[in-house]
Amino acid sequence: MTQDLLLSLGREALLLMVLASLPPVGASLLVGFLSGLFQATTQLQESTLSVVPKLCAAVFALVLAGPWIAAQLTRFTHQLLTLIAEVSV
Repeated sequence: MTQDLLLSLGREALLLMVLASLPPVGASLLVGFLSGLFQATTQLQESTLSVVPKLCAAVFALVLAGPWIAAQLTRFTHQLLTLIAEVSV
């Protein structure tokens, strides 16, 4: 394995990590913003009004994006294992 190959694998792994975490983090961010806006307009300051919907949104986003995330992780793992097998030969 050359240094360029290792750097490209590391770069791809970091990009995959960001892309795989984007759906739940984005959903939590959007729901958190909307619940914060709701709390500011109604002047309700209950902490569970922000935590529970964000958690539900993150789980829902993981359920929807789960097959895509699993396919991307499987593709990367297959590519990585193929490269490891080539090095041992």
